[in-house]
Amino acid sequence: MKLDKALGIHAQSLQLHARRAEVLASNIANADTPGYKARDFDFREILKQQSAVSAPLRTTHRKHIPLDTGLVSAAEMAYRIPSQPSLDGNTVDSQLEHTAYAENAIQYQTSLRFLGGTIKTLRKAITGQ
Repeated sequence: MKLDKALGIHAQSLQLHARRAEVLASNIANADTPGYKARDFDFREILKQQSAVSAPLRTTHRKHIPLDTGLVSAAEMAYRIPSQPSLDGNTVDSQLEHTAYAENAIQYQTSLRFLGGTIKTLRKAITGQ
């Protein structure tokens, strides 16, 4: 039995939730920055893509265009469409960002607890308890 199979998608989920928390925190921090464009990514779509990838892409020649090695590439990030555009061009909706941040934190904690329970169960199985 492979450890990856036992943990399921929750290990990847934790990494994506952590990255999304960074993006949302950046949006909140720039709520008063003129011209700042709020960004986010489709968590489910990226998790589905990462789960389907069997082998990571890599460059084979030094002149190839380098790959975006981040967890969420710039191409996967999207700009939020503001419900009430600001006169200074800022698209951050503080209430929306705070709500999204809180929801993301709850989902992060859920995945963390699931992983903790799975590891505890595996430890009991290994020690024969």
